[in-house]
Amino acid sequence: MLFMGGDQVDEAVAHAARVLRAAAGLDWSVKAGGLEWSCLQTAEHIAGDLVAYAGQLTGRATDAYVPFDISLDEGSGPADAISVIEATGGLLSAVIRTTPPGVRAFHPYPSGKADATGFAAMGVAEVLLHTYDIARALGIDAEPPAELCEAVLAWIFPQVTPASRPEEQWPTLLWATGRGTLPGRTRLDGWRWHNSLEIPAGRIALREVRPAAAADLAVGGTGGLNWIDSGPFEGTRTAAEMVTKAYGSGVHRPEWGMFALVRVADEVAVGGMGFHGPPDEEGVVEVGYDLAVAARGCGYASEALDSLSAWALARPGVSALLAVIEPGNAASQGVVTRSGYVRVSDREENRAYVRRG
Repeated sequence: MLFMGGDQVDEAVAHAARVLRAAAGLDWSVKAGGLEWSCLQTAEHIAGDLVAYAGQLTGRATDAYVPFDISLDEGSGPADAISVIEATGGLLSAVIRTTPPGVRAFHPYPSGKADATGFAAMGVAEVLLHTYDIARALGIDAEPPAELCEAVLAWIFPQVTPASRPEEQWPTLLWATGRGTLPGRTRLDGWRWHNSLEIPAGRIALREVRPAAAADLAVGGTGGLNWIDSGPFEGTRTAAEMVTKAYGSGVHRPEWGMFALVRVADEVAVGGMGFHGPPDEEGVVEVGYDLAVAARGCGYASEALDSLSAWALARPGVSALLAVIEPGNAASQGVVTRSGYVRVSDREENRAYVRRG
């Protein structure tokens, strides 16, 4: 599994410190590559992001940034800035390690919240990319470890077709952030990373499964989740494999993949639910789900499906949701009918149910 957490923040900061110390004797008053800030101001920005992300998590910010900032003392030079990056990086990695599961804090892209893993990935991205901006202006190399780039891409750039070889990871991250070109891909003028979506559903939270976690689930892992006994069930692993294949082939669309069903009271995952892909040309989206055996009969699937369906039908371009169920699966048929789906013409040997907006 491509991990993302405090260790990866520490690794990124250590990389930045090595690169930047090699250039500490150069002129940091010049503009960083591609930016309006000087190299020294860019280093200050890195530190500001790291401590701000830590503050969002510790402050449990819900609807805005915690209103504070940091700045270098007057007269500070490159060596001082590097020390501040190391100090603020340590703060963020410590916060990430101690943030309880389920905590989400404000960040605008794309849904207004991010979890600790998301803040870790954003912190790593800020460090790697702005270290590159500084190094580019100063004429030194700043290529980070390939696995670190791969992890950033898999956790917060799920819309980007992944690289197939280690030597392609860094160029792909530069391309994904508008800093480089890649053969066969149009250069990006604008870009955004993607923090996973969470949809509340009463006792359950639907949490979008990122490609890195899906890949782990597909091969028998936990996907970083604490599963109920007997979980995850076969259908969840099959759905995770679908996400993994879609991501690898460049057709995965964030928010139209798989969600883990997590019980809010104890942060235990009880099942999976999601879509077979984005809306088709007629605006129809097929849904699927399953629960671990130990979680069945509690009403979790009905609560989750009702919330997921309402969310999807409120999205532009979605006209209907489709559920295709085997004739003998009476429990699943009950779930969809309780969630407002009505039976329509059968699909081959299976029963089809539709919910419209």
